[in-house]
Amino acid sequence: MLIQIVIITFILLELSNVLALYFAPGSKYANAVGVFKAWEQSQQYPEIHEFVKYLVNWVAGAKLIFLSLLAIIVLYGDVEQQRLSLLALALTTASFYWRLFPLIRKMGQKGQVEPENYATVLGVLILVFIAAFVGAAIF
Repeated sequence: MLIQIVIITFILLELSNVLALYFAPGSKYANAVGVFKAWEQSQQYPEIHEFVKYLVNWVAGAKLIFLSLLAIIVLYGDVEQQRLSLLALALTTASFYWRLFPLIRKMGQKGQVEPENYATVLGVLILVFIAAFVGAAIF
């Protein structure tokens, strides 16, 4: 039951991100791209902005795919499959610290992200997700 609660909570949180990316990409909430000053700046260059919008929508679509797969696992998977899916989520979410975290931290240091401490907050939030995935998988 705990496993399902953790997966469903993650689905709902990430679904808010998907909705923000599709319908309010410039928002500074739900991990949309409005925190990046480059989002606003890209609007001055229509070709670049169209490309950025394409990438934002591509990310939203990719998230939607994996969220639907998680929903299928919650609905039809047995406990072992759900447990393994949480471990897979923990491992793949940890990849954030390999490429994305160094980039967002660097952009934050250069004043390209608002609020200033966004990288730290996001880094801690991701760590909490990973801990929740691992914790629910082993208990």
